[in-house]
Amino acid sequence: MGSKVGTEKISREDGYLYYIGKDGFVWASPMKHNKKGRKKKVGGEKISKEKGFMYYIGKDGFVYKAKMKHA
Repeated sequence: MGSKVGTEKISREDGYLYYIGKDGFVWASPMKHNKKGRKKKVGGEKISKEKGFMYYIGKDGFVYKAKMKHA
């Protein structure tokens, strides 16, 4: 559905939520059931965001973007 944006592969850990922050880097934030986890920057690659696109990390670990319908 989306097109691949990043070239860096992100390895995931259980108990973390992954997202692209305002600074353009991939961050991992602990979920509610992960009591010992801390928020941390995961990737070293900076993603330049465009307006009207949603950015996410696919199952293969790369960053993708998809056009939003009503943006």
